[in-house]
Amino acid sequence: MNFSLSHIPARTSKPREEGLTMVMDKGLGLRQVDDLIESAGHLMDLVKLGFGTSYVTPGLKEKVKRYTKAGIKVYLGGTLFEAFIARGQFEAYRRLLEDLGLECTEVSDGSIDLPHDEKCRYINILAQDHTVLSEVGSKESGILISPARWVRMMNAELEAGSWKVIAEARESGNVGIYRPSGHAHTALVNRILAKVPGRDILWEAPQKAQQVWFIKQLGANVNLGNVSAEEVIPLETLRLGLRGDTFFQYLPEEVAAKLRQVKPPPQDTKGKA
Repeated sequence: MNFSLSHIPARTSKPREEGLTMVMDKGLGLRQVDDLIESAGHLMDLVKLGFGTSYVTPGLKEKVKRYTKAGIKVYLGGTLFEAFIARGQFEAYRRLLEDLGLECTEVSDGSIDLPHDEKCRYINILAQDHTVLSEVGSKESGILISPARWVRMMNAELEAGSWKVIAEARESGNVGIYRPSGHAHTALVNRILAKVPGRDILWEAPQKAQQVWFIKQLGANVNLGNVSAEEVIPLETLRLGLRGDTFFQYLPEEVAAKLRQVKPPPQDTKGKA
């Protein structure tokens, strides 16, 4: 960091297992990638080339190389995996991963109806050569999955070889673990955490209010994903208590209580009627 402050929470260091920040790249150009790496690469652990954007984004191989050289794991969006599976092209997908030199890959079933045992089989196969992230939850609004089923699927996918399980929210943040309003399904999250280790879960949290909620619930080193490129540094300030929403999170209670009692200075009414 650029200078010293007391009462800043300890953050894990890269490469890390907890405190991950996953960034959504929805088609950044190479110059934008260079700028992002220069300004925030030290804070980024993973980059997802969102949904099927890698199919149409120019300079794909070069983009992957630049992220990888910066020590950032990059992978293709789960929707693209599903597009290959829907067309019966799993082996072509595996060749694509090799051709791009990707260490990581995502397995999801948010758009297609994929039997869970078959999904776990794909995870197991891919985990032999890659670091697998698997996504749990539907991309469709109105589809509710019971907490017990969330837990069963997450644990089964971890057992099949997933490094992390991703709690679905889409880039909009209003499905899966969130209500249509964007507020978290608190009871669902708590039921999941009672049965699945928090370090193994990557919570999609594209909205600032969602990031704040998880940081307040689980601390600075919660794994958060679907973060937009321009929000990487702002998210880190939330984690560290250097933004209004989490300002009092890490200050000693007696200090925080005193500061909360401070009244604003009186307004200058001189000359006013």
